[in-house]
Amino acid sequence: MRWLVIKYLVTAAIIVAVSEAAKRSDRLGGFIAALPMVTVLALVWLHLERQPQAKLANHAYYTFWYVLPTLPMFLAFPWLLARLGFWPTLAVSAALTIACFALTAWAVRPFGIELLP
Repeated sequence: MRWLVIKYLVTAAIIVAVSEAAKRSDRLGGFIAALPMVTVLALVWLHLERQPQAKLANHAYYTFWYVLPTLPMFLAFPWLLARLGFWPTLAVSAALTIACFALTAWAVRPFGIELLP
């Protein structure tokens, strides 16, 4: 249980640090947020929990394929924000990401990459 609390505290501290950096500098906040911190943390936690190397490798591999469909959202969000406001933009961005994810899963399936269960 103590290990789980440590994981939550470290992870939460990083998220707070990113949001605080973003308040001070758009560029710095964006740069820090673009770093694959969640993935790196997940890999560290998996490693410290003695998961097999195949589990860590698969996590990194699938993360790559799941990141690609999120990229259009980062271009659409700033464009939509001024036109729709925050909450509608967030909803449209989420829908766009889901659509891009489905399209990516469909596009890579012929190459033997199964993203959907």
